[in-house]
Parts: sequence; C-alpha cells; structure tokens
Amino acid sequence: MHRLVTPELLDSDSGTPAEIAASLSDLCRINQWFGGISTTTSMLRNLAKRTGSSSLSVLEVAAGGGDVPRAVSIRLRENGVRMKATLLDRSSSHLPRSGSSAVVGDAVALPLATDSFDAVSCCLFVHHLSPADFVRFVQEALRVCRIAVVINDLIRHPLHLGLVYAGWPLYRSRLTKHDAPASVRAAYTVAEICELLRQTSAREVVVHRYYLFRMGVVIWK
Repeated sequence: MHRLVTPELLDSDSGTPAEIAASLSDLCRINQWFGGISTTTSMLRNLAKRTGSSSLSVLEVAAGGGDVPRAVSIRLRENGVRMKATLLDRSSSHLPRSGSSAVVGDAVALPLATDSFDAVSCCLFVHHLSPADFVRFVQEALRVCRIAVVINDLIRHPLHLGLVYAGWPLYRSRLTKHDAPASVRAAYTVAEICELLRQTSAREVVVHRYYLFRMGVVIWK
C-alpha cells in the first residue's frame, strides 16, 4: 500500500463552524477509543520513569482543543507524575478559548525558545507532513525540548484502511468521513519513520507499536 497524500478538509477549515466542531469531537472520540490517549500516556510515563521526573512540561503540537493532553495529564497524575501542557496549533479557531496555555504557530518553525519544555508531543499530526517537513519538524522539536520528542501517529496498512471505512457510522461530521481514510493513506510505516529520523540529530530513537495501528516514537535529544 503506497503512501497517498490527499488534502484533509479539517486542515483548511473547509466546513461550517458546526462541522468543524463535530469533526474535532470525532477526533476526541477516536483518540479515546482507539489508542490515542493510551499511547501518549505510555510514552510520557516511560519518559518520566527513565529520567526520574515527577513533573513534566510538555508542548503539544497541533493540539486542537487539547483533549489528548488533558486526558493524558489525568492518567499521569494517577501514576504520580504532574504534567503541565502548553497547546500549539496553526489555527486559533482550533484552540480552546480559555483555561489553557496556548500558542498559535507553525510546527516547522516553532515560535519558542530553545530548551523551553521537557518534551514536545504530537498526536495524529506527522502524517500531514511531507518527508522534508517531517524532518524539519523533528529538528525544531528537538531544539525546543530539553529531553525528548514524543510522536503518536497512525500506521499505514490496508487492514487499517478497511477498519476506518467500517467505522463510518461512528463519525458525526462529513469532514471526518473524508479525512479519516485520507489520514490512513497518508500515514507513514514504522520503517519509513525510522529512515527519516536518520536524517535528524536524534541521539536515540525508540519505536513501539500500540493498539489500534498506532505507532509511538520517542526521540531522545
């Protein structure tokens, strides 16, 4: 199954405010049910354990409404780890209006100082990037973090695509019905991600497969 990139509707806000809100709600449920929250929680919990940290400052890139870092923070607290998240998104309309630290900015040119956060994290984001932009993003994230970059994304696979089509009745937004299969087709394989990461300044890379066709990548600075 070759990688095929199709512009996603949510990326360009190609819908009414209600459709965009429904699509963001769909993403929230997908991350709750199909490994998004658990994958990021596992990686950050292991990062805290390896470094002996009881608190983590995290920049969440392409954060949208911040549902993933909010849920991850609750789960980490149960393991004795406090997480303070700052949300970054290219569009202010995706970010929560209040209650969170938020920044509008470009992921491949992060508007933040070097070593600003313990970790830079993203969920369901890197499949949107070309190979060249993926490398640029990782380099920027490595600059901004003090410890590691954490990537949670889809794995491209024909069975995964079939499952996405089977899940159509669960999607509330027409944007999701277009974007969900487009995301799987545009996703990278684990081998492709590892090859691209050889072009970065990463000191160490750890990749694991998680439920359901998720990859978790920890890139140590």
